[in-house]
Amino acid sequence: MSTPLRTALLGIAVTLAGYALFAGWLGLRADAYVDARDRATARTTGVVVEDGIGDDLDVRVRWTDGTGRTHVQRFGVYDTGRYAEGEDFPVAYDPAAGDPQGFPADPQETAEEDDLIVPVFLGAAVAVPLTLVWPWRGLRFRLAARRPGRPTTARVRTGTRRAAWRASRGTWLELTYPEGRTRWQRIMWHPALHEAPAELPLTVHGTGRRTVAALPDGTRLVPLGRLRDHPPSGAVLDDDAMRTDLRDAFVLPPGTAAAPPWHEAASATGLGTLLGLVLGLVMTGPTLTGTLSSVLACATLTGSVWLLSAPQP
Repeated sequence: MSTPLRTALLGIAVTLAGYALFAGWLGLRADAYVDARDRATARTTGVVVEDGIGDDLDVRVRWTDGTGRTHVQRFGVYDTGRYAEGEDFPVAYDPAAGDPQGFPADPQETAEEDDLIVPVFLGAAVAVPLTLVWPWRGLRFRLAARRPGRPTTARVRTGTRRAAWRASRGTWLELTYPEGRTRWQRIMWHPALHEAPAELPLTVHGTGRRTVAALPDGTRLVPLGRLRDHPPSGAVLDDDAMRTDLRDAFVLPPGTAAAPPWHEAASATGLGTLLGLVLGLVMTGPTLTGTLSSVLACATLTGSVWLLSAPQP
């Protein structure tokens, strides 16, 4: 199995697995919420003691159950103008529970349930494109590879971009056509490029901006993006497809374990986890449901985007 294909399968697996965990967690919480609400057969009337709480303008209600115990609970509502401070608020609760949880007795007030269900569909709207981009790349690759080819020579370049949290590397081909034109094409990294000579003979298939370069042994290099007329802006191009790392300047003792090629995946996923934790705490407060959902979503997103960037070891 080729390296680009393994990367594509891993990218699809990361996206689908992350979304499955995200949707499964919220689905379980939504199911538990609906079950608890269905058991809430007793009714009482509470009083809104505070309104306009947070960005969603929630309300805080004081209500009393059948045993005389008083509760103060925060509710999410849609009709924020109706439930102002001092107004009555109908509450449903489970009379058999020792410490019952209150629910809005108005069947139109489903804000809390929707907060668990809507993110599942929003997550699907993100996960589906992240998954389909891989077969779309493969389809474009197949169509371009079937086009007639023309000979050219290439220099394999490593483009380094300095991001806010790390330097990202990409593999570029500087293509020189027989008539003297020069074009630049970003590609997915391939092990065969490690032994590439300074002037690498290639056959370029395709027309216009959609091309596929093939090595003399028939290995086809997967393109990323369009064929460019100018060098990539914001990237420093080196004449070496190998890793450019200070550690490469030293001879390691025999038996020394090299850093795994996917170690940057841990950094990307860790960044997403930290970002999700911060967003979850800021946007949803210190709640397990909101925080864990945010962590799963952000970790999956950063991992998927990292794989889509065609990481170079």
